[in-house]
Amino acid sequence: MSPITSWIFPGQGSQSVGMGAAALAASPAARAVLAEAEAALGEPLGQLMATGPAEALERTEVAQPAILTISIALLAAARERAAAAGTPLDEPILIAGHSAGQYAAAVAAGALTVADGVRLARRRGELMQASGGGRPGAMAAILGLPESAEADVIAAGAKLGILVFANRNSPGQIVLSGEVAAIEAAVAAASAAGAKRAVRLQVSIASHSPLMEEAAAGMREALAAVTIADPKTPMLANATAARITTAAQLRDELSNHLTGGVDWIAAVNAMAAASTKRYIEVGSGRVLAGLVKRIPSADGAEILSIEEVSPAA
Repeated sequence: MSPITSWIFPGQGSQSVGMGAAALAASPAARAVLAEAEAALGEPLGQLMATGPAEALERTEVAQPAILTISIALLAAARERAAAAGTPLDEPILIAGHSAGQYAAAVAAGALTVADGVRLARRRGELMQASGGGRPGAMAAILGLPESAEADVIAAGAKLGILVFANRNSPGQIVLSGEVAAIEAAVAAASAAGAKRAVRLQVSIASHSPLMEEAAAGMREALAAVTIADPKTPMLANATAARITTAAQLRDELSNHLTGGVDWIAAVNAMAAASTKRYIEVGSGRVLAGLVKRIPSADGAEILSIEEVSPAA
């Protein structure tokens, strides 16, 4: 009997030139996903993923649809391998996307088509880049900060402007988001409080913060024009890890998560509480796999990339 499985989908930052090249070369099903995405976007996404340049692929409005496309293409390739071997791919009991990964998760759950998913992902990137209301945003990664010091660090930054948790990725790894002065003050406070590393990220937007309200409003409009189905497999909300089982809940999630944080620890805890014994990262690389390994509730679980899943697994 196969282990109880959950699927996890990475977000922006997991992209790289050449991602998924082997699957696209070998799998007609993967190429069909790419063709559908390119037709929806009206641009040669596959060429950009294959050869770059990296600077173009890293643009928010390009990276987000590219990550969705390669995640679903890799999933299609895995299904194709399993079907050829006469052994269906193990279906998940829960699906969770990290930030922009929620769009690929929604496609995998049958709630969005590939075409609608990539168009929404591109629009999300465009809106995020333009959002901020005239207030420059920033983000910072804080590693190894004692949990007891987090409140003081937030308080130090919040004196100078908006500052919130953007991500709780794993124990000892958090990301803060907000206005530039607040982020700089928080970085200094975290370093003084004993963080192993506190560094401002090379981004000019404040993802998952109130500065994204314009983007969230824009996504509500974009989502209103798209048909969304109830997820066939429950998804987990970014901020709360609550189960998403209806189209209405998913519409709210895909707009509201722009201004709320991503509590990845809570998501993994929820999957573990549902008896998950195998986590499969459906995307390029192992960004989320590395985070899951550091979360105590997943101790002893099998953690795989979709590209490592064989028909016999």
